[in-house]
Order: sequence, then structure tokens, then C-alpha cells
Amino acid sequence: MKRAIWLWLLIAMALPAQERFTGRYFRGKGDIEYLRLLDISRRMFSPDPEFQSVPMLYEPRWNGYAEGPTWDAWWIQNTYGTTYASLPFLEEPYTTFLENSHRLWWDQMGDGKRAGGPPPFEMIAPDGALCDAARPGFIIYKQGDGRVALHDWGYEFTAAGMILQAESLLISRDRQAIAHYLPKIERSANFIEARRDPKNNLFLAGAAANLMAPSYAGSIRPDGTYGPAYLAGLSVTYIAALDRLIELEKVAGALDKAELYRNRRESARAGLAQLTTEEGYFVKSVDPDGTRHGVYGAPKHGYFETAPNHDAIAFRVVDDAQANRIYDKLASIPGLRLYDLIITNYPSLDDMYTEPKEIWRFGHWVNGGHWSTCEARMMMAYSRLGKYEDARRSMKRILTLAERFRMDNNLTDFGNGFYQPDLPINIVYDTFAVPAALIRGLFEYLYRADGLTILPHIPPGITELEQAFPVRFGASRLYLSAVGSGPVTGVRVNGKPWKWFNGNSITFAPESLPAEARVEILLGGARRAKRTAARAGAGADATPAGHEELQALNARAQRMIEFHRHLVAAGLGSSYEAAHAQVAIDMVRAANERFVLRDSGKLKPLPDVSQRAADKLYVDVSNRLMDGLERAVRPYEKSTNARQKRVHEAFVK
Repeated sequence: MKRAIWLWLLIAMALPAQERFTGRYFRGKGDIEYLRLLDISRRMFSPDPEFQSVPMLYEPRWNGYAEGPTWDAWWIQNTYGTTYASLPFLEEPYTTFLENSHRLWWDQMGDGKRAGGPPPFEMIAPDGALCDAARPGFIIYKQGDGRVALHDWGYEFTAAGMILQAESLLISRDRQAIAHYLPKIERSANFIEARRDPKNNLFLAGAAANLMAPSYAGSIRPDGTYGPAYLAGLSVTYIAALDRLIELEKVAGALDKAELYRNRRESARAGLAQLTTEEGYFVKSVDPDGTRHGVYGAPKHGYFETAPNHDAIAFRVVDDAQANRIYDKLASIPGLRLYDLIITNYPSLDDMYTEPKEIWRFGHWVNGGHWSTCEARMMMAYSRLGKYEDARRSMKRILTLAERFRMDNNLTDFGNGFYQPDLPINIVYDTFAVPAALIRGLFEYLYRADGLTILPHIPPGITELEQAFPVRFGASRLYLSAVGSGPVTGVRVNGKPWKWFNGNSITFAPESLPAEARVEILLGGARRAKRTAARAGAGADATPAGHEELQALNARAQRMIEFHRHLVAAGLGSSYEAAHAQVAIDMVRAANERFVLRDSGKLKPLPDVSQRAADKLYVDVSNRLMDGLERAVRPYEKSTNARQKRVHEAFVK
């Protein structure tokens, strides 16, 4: 026995020690490159001196996000991937920012009476319809580019909007918010349901009703006009939306409605078989006469359409066997990922309502261009199936854009070019879908009425992993770590054994967790690793460093620091307003750190015009964040709400 122990020790000593990675948000051992990519990904969702970040898209007019500096509204199809993938780890004030942006859709949703905007967007949408994009007092109920008069309502936009709002509610479990939004989501479900064909349980949708609109024209009639067809993406996205709506109804105690939507979902699932090829992947659409669009290699309409296929995997609309068949087909077509990133289709579409030239040319925009909102769902599919090298390739490619301050979208030239190359820098919310999905893919997170299920998808090269930031589940915050490789063989919560797991997943029932839960996942028989109690983020009292170019900004930041201190003293340190002040302070700090790093030659240099624009962005965003907070808090002076009055008192001290 002693000889065996000594032999084991000799072998262990002979093995090379694994290097440890210690980042701001991720720590671990093993695959250092992957851990670094994860850390950079999370850094992009908080102010950072080196990389562009999501807070840079803050818009004070609606105290939320805008798509980008040149995209003055909030789109569904474009934000879909970023928002879905980041929702579990978003905290205040980002949850409020996102909620205010989503309200642009839901507060102006179709009601059969409201006109969307000035010509050509003055259309009046049916009750329950969401939109392409919206801003205050303005909403576009149909895809707003192309031949708008030909377009159908945004059916798949609406289904995606349902997913985002329902997912947010299942995460927060906020009863008041559920009571507010659930009737609206039900109206959207009824809007889509009106297009169900009872003969086959498929959904008829006309031109530009798909997510990658306007790449879909519906069916072409003999007289050359366009009519509706059975759209696969609508079935897939609607099923995923119903999955979440059913769970919300159960949370609300409406079991009769849960059963109604369960029946609708199962009928829609049954219809999907008619949109499936013999190889297991989904076509794009089927005309009423049976003509199939999107059968790869066919003489006519012989392209592969990616969105309904990667979405079916990502949202678990298909089982594991079909998910692998879809992936195998996709992977067998090199043209779909010429530059590591998924494109919308390959080869060129031959069934649009316009010729494939100019903006419609192959490799550009909605005909074979790249959209990072889609890449997020593709990456969720990669993680589910254990295709970690594919996910790595995605993030490494996007990192080449981030390092140049070129977070543009969509990407042209099959994912290798910029849509707005003449701007000195680019930043669009869409592009952050890739870092968000790299993070969510690690544990997937299935939020349901009866709890949260975590499915670890840790690349085998990582033998220890710790997230130094929480994920949300109701009132609880979970700090996740994993050690080992392989199936789940043990779980501990705050040091105590947790028995609700199997080899693939861990389940947490509602109200079963403390406010802060450190979840340690043991894989492949591994033993517990030593952990630190460190947390990510900086404190509010850290005064920004001085820099000559930032003196005015730093002086203004002192006002935010004092406001934050007064909120903490008043017992409001966990409020949205305190979090908003903290992000503004952190952005000013990041600006100061950036200038110091730049002056010391520790940042990758940009071309002069881009360098000036990048540095100015930090100053502008810092001011916008402070403008927006002041704009939000000033009306509290006349509020009858006691909490808001206390916030205002802290503000004017």
C-alpha cells in the first residue's frame, strides 16, 4: 500500500503543474486561452479601459440602450442573441436599462388602432404584434428595409420578443412584473396563433416575417405576386416562446392557461416534421403547393438556411439526436463559416423578391452576411453539443474586431468586412452577442416554474473554473465554480452537500437557495478545490485618477461619488440608482485608466483618427451615464413614493 502511494506521488510530481489564470471575472486552471477569452467576454459587459463595453450603448433619452451611435432605436432581431445570452448574469443598473429598452416594444405593441409612425411606417398592426424597431413615440411594425409595402407583419420578431421578455421574468420571478407583462405576452401568442393552418399545424407568413428579414419573400404565385408560405423559423421560435410562456403561467398559478399553451406547443411540434429533410435539418419554408425552399444541393432553392437550424438546437426545440444531425450537416458545408462566423445561408438565395445584387448580393447583409445575433444562438448550440473549438473560433474572431474598436454589425464579405467601414470606430449592441454566448454556454441555464437547471458545458481542457460574478435566480445570486472534467459527480452549496443533481445537470428549486450561494460543481470524481472569497468589481469610494484631459469629467464624477455615498448611508446601496451611479463612476475610472495605459504604451495603438474617437467615446459615455441618472432622479422631487423621496434627498445633499 505504501509503495502504491509513493508511486502515485512520484507520478504526480513528474506531471507538469497546470498554469493558473487569474482574471477580473474568471479564474481557473488548464486551457489558459479559453479562460482568458471568457474573462474578456465578461469584461465587455462592464466599463473596461481596454475594450468597448455594453454600457457604451447607453441612451439617456429613455434611460436604456440604443442599438448603436448610427442606429437610433431598439431592434428585436438584432438584440435577440446578445440579450438572451447575457440575461442570467446582468445586474442593476443593466436590468433596468434593458427593461426600459424593451418597453419601447411592449408599450407600443400593436392594438389594432395605433399607427406606428410617419410614412411609410404609419401602418396599424393587429393586436399583439411587436415590431422591427422602436424608439419613444415611434414603432415600425414591419421590417423597415426593402419593399415595406410588400412585407407581412413581424411574426418571428414577435416570437423572439416573447422569448426575451418571458426569459427575463422567469429569471427575476418578479410577481409584479409578471402580472404586468403576462397579458401582453398572451396577446402576442394569440397574434401568432391566428396564422396557424389547422390542417398541418404550420404557420403561414408572408414576405419579411422572418427574423433575418427581408431575406424571405414567402411564396411566388403564378402571376408573379407574393403570398404566404409555411415558415420554419416561425415554428421554431414560437415553440421556444411557448416553452417559456407555459412556465410563466405556472408561476402565476394559471394552470388552465398553461395547459392551453402546452397543447398549442405540442401541435406546433407535430407540424415541424413537415419542415424537416431526410437528413434531419429544417428547410427555410414550404409553399402551399409543397415547394420546398432551403433543401441544400437541390437544383432550385438549394441553399442551407442557418437560423431555424441553430435556433432549434440552442433553444432545445429538437432532441439530442436531431441536434447532432443538424450540426453534422452544417459542419459539412465549409461555406457557412468561411471566416469562423456563421452566415445566414449558403449558397446564395434564389428566392428573394429582388435580384442578388448591390445590398442584396451574396455574402452581404441578409443574403450570406454575418449577424452576431445569430452567432450567439449558434454558439449556444456549440456548447450544448460540446463543440468547444467552434465556440473558441467565434470569440477569437470577434476579439480581432474588439482590439481595433470595430465592433460592427452586420459583417459583410461573408463575415470578414464591416458594414460601416468609413467610421473611425464602430460599436453595435449586436456584436456583444458572441462574448455573451461564450459565457452563457458554460452552464446554459434553464429557467422554469419549478426551478433553475444548470447544465455544465466546461471545455475538457479546463480543470478548474470559477466565475467571480453572480448569476441571477429570483432573489438569489449564484457564484459558480467547477473542478475536474466529465460528468457531474458532486455538488456543494455554501460548503454543504447538494443532492439534486445527476451526471448532466444540477437543479435548484424556488426558494431553496440563500441570497448568496457559492455553488461548487465536482466533475469526473474530482475533489474540492481551494477557493477565494474575492468578488469582481471596484468600490464606489475609489476616486478616479487624475489626467489633464479628464479634469472636467473627474470633477463631475465627484458628484456621483458623493451621491453614491449618501445612498449607502441611507440604506439604499442596493438600489437601481446606486448601481447606476456606480457604473458612471466605473466608466470615468475606466477612462482615466485608459489614458494612463495609452500614455505608457500598454494599449495596442489604433490609427490616429480611431484613437481619438475611441478616447472620446469614454468621455462621452461617462457624461451620458451621468446625464441619464440626473434626468431619472430629478422628477423624484415631486414623487409621493417614499423611497424615491429618500433617493432625491441623497441626490441634492
